[in-house]
Amino acid sequence: MIGVDFLRPALGLSALAGVLVLLVGGYGLARRRAELSRLVASRRLAAFLPGLSWTRIVLRLLLGVLALFLIGLSATGPVRGYTYQDAVRRGIDLVVCLDTSNSMLARDLRPSRLERARREVKGLLDRSAGDRIGLLAFAGDSREVAPLTHDRATLEGLLQEARPEDNRLGGTDLAAALSQALDLFDGRTGAHEAIVLLTDGEDLGGQGAEVARRAAEQGIRIYVVGVGTEAGGKIPIVGPDGRETFLRDNQGEEVVTRLDGASLRRLAETTGGDYLSTENSATPLEDLYAARISRLEGRDLEGDLRRVPHDRYQWTLALGLACMLIETGLRETSARRRRP
Repeated sequence: MIGVDFLRPALGLSALAGVLVLLVGGYGLARRRAELSRLVASRRLAAFLPGLSWTRIVLRLLLGVLALFLIGLSATGPVRGYTYQDAVRRGIDLVVCLDTSNSMLARDLRPSRLERARREVKGLLDRSAGDRIGLLAFAGDSREVAPLTHDRATLEGLLQEARPEDNRLGGTDLAAALSQALDLFDGRTGAHEAIVLLTDGEDLGGQGAEVARRAAEQGIRIYVVGVGTEAGGKIPIVGPDGRETFLRDNQGEEVVTRLDGASLRRLAETTGGDYLSTENSATPLEDLYAARISRLEGRDLEGDLRRVPHDRYQWTLALGLACMLIETGLRETSARRRRP
């Protein structure tokens, strides 16, 4: 149907019930005529059944079929026209800071720390339907990947594009990431805002604790997911010849990067937040969200425009009921009868 969409197309099979009635009814009419022809000669049928109208009988069947089709069509929710409304949801503002430094390529978690961190963020996106989420990637510097938004599909796509190759500076600067995260909030109150930090904890800048105290003064909690193991792992690198080796220090020894859980826990607790690591939980970020983050005070957050469809089921339903009423009131015999 041109210009018409359907809200519940899966219910379209209900409109086909009329086809079944047409087949069964048509078969019944054919049997009825055959039985009458066996009992009464066709030239005596008018006298035997005065006023009988096969046209009316067929019309009743078609009206019944049409009624079932239209009522079934109304169940699919035919839509013609839309209204756009502001989408208002209740939730909190979350800024996710994802460590994309080279140490996140270590494979003490499979397939790597960075891939495990991405999986944690994906789980958060699946659970936090009403919240606005922003995404930052950081190493020795910090960069905005996505502003605060409800658009989960875009966030998931951009999440996969956060890679170490895009870092402008090496190392790990937690302070840069946390400072930029604070700048993304509106500054009205920290009761509805939080920062999620996913990192292995090697804060080479050493200023993360200072920014955490500033966040605590604004009432903004920081929740930290430690990604890695205390046993640590080597950092793979690919040489000019395409061969993979491991990063070495100035003495030629292979570098082993270890999760610094103690400093990350102190950073989180400074703000009244919490800390979990991939060694403590199979899904640490989802656990933090369920137990702590989701309990923060939500507020009404304006989202994108929401398209509200105009369900025109009344049109087909009214036509279907009208056909049903006509079919019920229509007799098989005409009012005028032949005199005997």
